[in-house]
Order: sequence, then structure tokens, then C-alpha cells
Amino acid sequence: MSYCDYVLTKPKDDLHRIYHDLHYGTPIEDDNEFFGRLVLEINQAGLSWDTILKKQANFSEAFDVYDIEKIADYREDKVYELLQNPGIIRNKLKVYAVIYNAQQVLLIQKEFGSFKSWLDRNLGKSKEEWVKLFKKHFKFVGGEIVNEFLMSTGYLPGAHHANCFRYKELNTGS
Repeated sequence: MSYCDYVLTKPKDDLHRIYHDLHYGTPIEDDNEFFGRLVLEINQAGLSWDTILKKQANFSEAFDVYDIEKIADYREDKVYELLQNPGIIRNKLKVYAVIYNAQQVLLIQKEFGSFKSWLDRNLGKSKEEWVKLFKKHFKFVGGEIVNEFLMSTGYLPGAHHANCFRYKELNTGS
């Protein structure tokens, strides 16, 4: 079995390898799962992906399993609770961005039926066009965050090397 170079150095039980094998570059259908991936990418900014992978279960629990409607309705007491939670990244700007972005996703869902439908309507955009679009709608979404979010969900190419078994699975349906 061939792999992307990065995970070749990782043991089978390593979080990076598990994420690579099961999630990275894999299309998503559920809006809350999409949003969860965006939350993780936003929180990774300035930190290692290893840190985020180790905290991913904590993020899911702290952010109500990424329930967009619940998150969009968070108030100051919930923000305070999140900023006290050592299991997540306690950055006020990131927490407020997550709440704002949930509110924006609700508006997108209202107009397009789902976050996924909105993403699908924009297929074919370049990375630069995607970044511009995300910056128009969301907070804390620079080029790298948008790029990784879109690669990790299958909207931009580059998640896997052509010789990687996941590349072959994702591109041939096997």
C-alpha cells in the first residue's frame, strides 16, 4: 500500500495517519460535519495540525458536535465557558469567528438549502477565487485555512499524492 510521503513516517495508530486514511480529501455530505472541519482549520491557524488532531474530540464536545444552529445562538456565557476549556484552543478571536461563521452558514443554508449546496455551486473556482468568496462571508479564513478546508473536503485537488492508495480510492470509487 503506497501513501503520501508525510504519513509514511507515522505509525498506524498515529492521529495523522488515521486522519489521512479516513478523512483527508474525503467528500462530506453533512453540513455540521463540514462546519466542524472549518472549526478545526480555523483553530489550527498558528499551531500544528498535531495539536488540533489531539484535541479534535474536545472540540466536538465543546462545540455541541458542531451543531450549526446551536453554535449560531451562543451567548457570552458560552463564550466564557469555551475560553475556560483547556481541551480546546482558548483564543477569543477564534471562538467569536466560529460563532459568527455559524450564523453565516445559517444564512447560506436559508438561501441555498445547505452549506454543501453553496460549496457545490462554486465548484471549479481557483484557490484565489475561493479565498475571496470565503473572506466575503466568513471571519478568520485566510488563504491557508480556506485551502486546507477545501482540500480536506475534496473541493480542491492536492489532498493526496497520485501514488497514494487514498488518491486512487477517491478518484476511482474503489
